[in-house]
Amino acid sequence: MRWNLRMKAAERGIWKSAEFRRRLAEAGLEISAGKMSGLWTGTPTTIRLDDLDVICAVLDCEPTELLIREPEKVAALRPVKPEAQEATSGLPVPRLGRNRTTPPA
Repeated sequence: MRWNLRMKAAERGIWKSAEFRRRLAEAGLEISAGKMSGLWTGTPTTIRLDDLDVICAVLDCEPTELLIREPEKVAALRPVKPEAQEATSGLPVPRLGRNRTTPPA
């Protein structure tokens, strides 16, 4: 998923993270500078649902407007099935659960 906070903030005339942080504080959400930086740059590690509710109230939006799905990234994370790997590489691929190491000497 991609975080769309800055675009939604810009639609509300909020161009700087300090301004957004001030508005969040006015709405009752005190947020650290570090967490605000992560939210603003699009790299939030975690976000509480209560905080998301305040963010949506300040921006007058729904959570679905802040989170944008990226199905192509999900598809790229799927493991390739062994049968498909064999066909493409020409090399045998061990089946899951059959990878055994050699016993110690």
